[in-house]
Amino acid sequence: MQNVTDRNQEKSKTPIQRNKYLLNINVGGKLFQIAIKVAARYPITRLGKLALYTDPMKKLQLCDDYSVQKNEYFFDRDPSIFHYIFHFYRSGVLWIMDEMCPSNFVEEIEYWGIHLKYSQRCCRILFEEKQDELSEYLKIQKELEAELEPLDSAEHFEGKFLGRFRKMIWNLIENPYSSVPAKIIAVMSSFFVLISIVGMTLSTVEEMKHKTGKMWMEQMEMICAIFFTSEYLMRLISSSSFKNFLRAAFNAVDLVAILPFYIQILFENLDEADTLYHEELHKVENVSKLGKVLKLIKLMRIFRILKLARHSTGLRAFGFTIRQCYQQVCCLFLFIAMGVFTFSALMHSVEHDVPGTNFTSIPYAWWWAAVSLSTVGYGDTVPDTVLGRVVAFGCISFGIILNGMPISILYNKFSDYYAKLKAHENEASHSLKLSRRIRLKERVVRKLSECCGADPRCHH
Repeated sequence: MQNVTDRNQEKSKTPIQRNKYLLNINVGGKLFQIAIKVAARYPITRLGKLALYTDPMKKLQLCDDYSVQKNEYFFDRDPSIFHYIFHFYRSGVLWIMDEMCPSNFVEEIEYWGIHLKYSQRCCRILFEEKQDELSEYLKIQKELEAELEPLDSAEHFEGKFLGRFRKMIWNLIENPYSSVPAKIIAVMSSFFVLISIVGMTLSTVEEMKHKTGKMWMEQMEMICAIFFTSEYLMRLISSSSFKNFLRAAFNAVDLVAILPFYIQILFENLDEADTLYHEELHKVENVSKLGKVLKLIKLMRIFRILKLARHSTGLRAFGFTIRQCYQQVCCLFLFIAMGVFTFSALMHSVEHDVPGTNFTSIPYAWWWAAVSLSTVGYGDTVPDTVLGRVVAFGCISFGIILNGMPISILYNKFSDYYAKLKAHENEASHSLKLSRRIRLKERVVRKLSECCGADPRCHH
């Protein structure tokens, strides 16, 4: 109505020029003119409908605004991309430039009702590849954020039982950048993991198996187990959701780290009782199978080294890389299996008639093929014939090519993920330091204001 009023007021000043064969399109402040006949050739597009509709209300629903005086349809869209839309109506071909953002371009052509099939096949293939790369990048970014996001944020403790106390414990255990004591606990956790691994290693040394050394190893193991148990219980108490706590992979690692100690104590007591029982019956000592199980339980302590991943950016980046590249890793194992079966069968076929050969069957040749593919070459099993050596050369060559394929892919992705994880940690550390400085300044200002308010000399 304002446009109509302005038109009536300026009727004597500005003559109205209308062309019933052209559409005046204003996109983001830039004016375009398209022939109605040209736009009508694509009736399913927005401008095609605008050219074919005769009802003014339907036309107004297609645009953002309309100037009666200028007979101009206004669209609040990106004018730089509309140049390609305008070119499409003139030529019938949708051109796609490399510098365009795929998401923004798809959003714009969907708004104008133009399908990507109108573009050239070469441009469409490159554009779809770029779209896939962008989607994969956004997916990885989202998973990285989920990897870095803590299980329990500070907001989850509000309104919970002992929420403030549990939040304090959670920051102390889970967030090493929150305070100096939290950093000390993180360092102590890594230190006890290393001490536990060293103790487990030294316990297998013959000189440490005497009574004094064994006692020291047991005491060290008990101290480490007490620390790990306390750490696990503190995490369990401070968790805002018991279900999410059990689902977390790091918490499962913590549980596996402490269970062997208590299972070992239980089995040792059972083993002692079983031994006494058999001694009373004058049977063979230690006939129980608990000893073998106990060795297996002790071996589970090696998984404690995975606890280092909680405070190690490199280990977390490595695990994330393996999860993201599991398809490439599975293909690598598939190629290795194919090479082992192929070259072991070839080696058996050319060496099985040689007297004293170790290649008496294909399964016996599997170990040789696996060692040769890995280019280790122990030399414990070697071919004797010329054809056997040719097969061995082919196996080694295939192993060199196979080992070189995934290195660049895995290393590049690992470097990328490590840099992103490290940058996020530095950003979190910087933000926490900044917040602590701000809180310190606020406390200083508050103390000074309280002191000045209490001292009457400050008012004079």
